[in-house]
Amino acid sequence: MFEPITDLKNSRILVSNDDGLHGPGLEVLIRIAESLSDDVWVVVPEHEQSGAGHSLTLHHPLRMRQVRDRVYAVSGTPTDCVLLAVNHLLKDHRPDLVLSGVNRGANLGEDVTYSGTVAAAMEGTLLGIPSIALSQVYTDDNPVPWATAETHGPAVIRTLTSLGWPTTELMNVNFPDVAADAVKGVVAARQGSRKIGDDLDQRFDPRGRPYFWIGPQRSRERADEGTDIAAIQAGQIAVTPLCVDLTAQSTLDRLRAGGLA
Repeated sequence: MFEPITDLKNSRILVSNDDGLHGPGLEVLIRIAESLSDDVWVVVPEHEQSGAGHSLTLHHPLRMRQVRDRVYAVSGTPTDCVLLAVNHLLKDHRPDLVLSGVNRGANLGEDVTYSGTVAAAMEGTLLGIPSIALSQVYTDDNPVPWATAETHGPAVIRTLTSLGWPTTELMNVNFPDVAADAVKGVVAARQGSRKIGDDLDQRFDPRGRPYFWIGPQRSRERADEGTDIAAIQAGQIAVTPLCVDLTAQSTLDRLRAGGLA
């Protein structure tokens, strides 16, 4: 069990993301973190890594450069960033909390399996640090309501860290696509279901060779009651605990009962 953090002001916070050094939500999360603590470190990918999932860079060297005081950029994935930060840069004084985001766009339903934002929080969890992923939902062609995440983020983080949670879990927070003063509360919600990327757009280059774009369309999106998707559609902040242990326990029990002891 991750013990509750009762003194965030004197805690060390590591900030990472998957939108990269120039991701618009990074400065939002830095401001959130700095409103909570005087000891904030930032280690993020040099370039955008959206959709990277929980991937490691294994076949070429990683480089880390200092951008400014306590801010570093890594030539790799969000997972690489957290790993380097915890096991190298901050190895003599490990972070007390990892915050990832604020992602530009939702991380709902099955999005979490693709998300580099969630992966950074997952890596923090695997390294024994309580970790929270934060994402700001928005509608295409409309401005991203960053003020919603910035306004409500500190209180949500304070609430979660004051409670603590199991060491095999991370927290996934999504802020709705509404103005900050229109948010209708914070709810604990289970993961919903929506499949990304089923729409494949085939095109041809000037030499007639085909290439593809993976589209963002969802072939199905169910706003079942109690899910993160339903909460967002209702204008609520959705908090979903995710487990890094992917074992399907009920099926495991059935297999054992069926003779696979």
